[in-house]
Amino acid sequence: MIVLAVMLTAAAAAPAALSMLPRRRRPSLLVKNLAAVVQLILLAAAALCALTAEQTTTTVPGLALTVFIVGAAAAVGGSGVSTAVLDSATREHRGAPAEPMSDLPPDDRPVLRGGAWIGVLERLAAVATLLASWPEGLAVVLAVKGLARYSELRRPNGAAERFIIGTFCSVLWASACAGIAMLVTG
Repeated sequence: MIVLAVMLTAAAAAPAALSMLPRRRRPSLLVKNLAAVVQLILLAAAALCALTAEQTTTTVPGLALTVFIVGAAAAVGGSGVSTAVLDSATREHRGAPAEPMSDLPPDDRPVLRGGAWIGVLERLAAVATLLASWPEGLAVVLAVKGLARYSELRRPNGAAERFIIGTFCSVLWASACAGIAMLVTG
């Protein structure tokens, strides 16, 4: 359990550590992608550790600690992978420079305000619904998120694609974390 907690904490800490850097010292796309790969490796190692563990956590404090660690790893850790995938998806294509976003009128920029906080809450809700054995709750979470952003997503500015990519990455990360908790708790 301790090894698992360390791996999940390290996986969650990577994006938080990078986001605390001052703006002028923010990492390049390569560093962000490398951090995301490290996160995925740590998550896979945690899953293997949970899969091969002989004992399951059945005590109330053990269950509470597992849920807390997994919830924190899901909420905080998913932002790094989602950001790296979004950055890679919106990168300019080889040989054809992308149109700078700053040249677009403000209404045409694919900016979805509050996305980072919404992502944290979305991952927490996804983990909670899965750990509560209510997978249908994922549909509710995603429907609420989609309906709340509907007016912004209708514009032809690429926001819908960013929304879908970010949501999929976020929910997949949270689902993987919930799966680890299910392996540990039996």
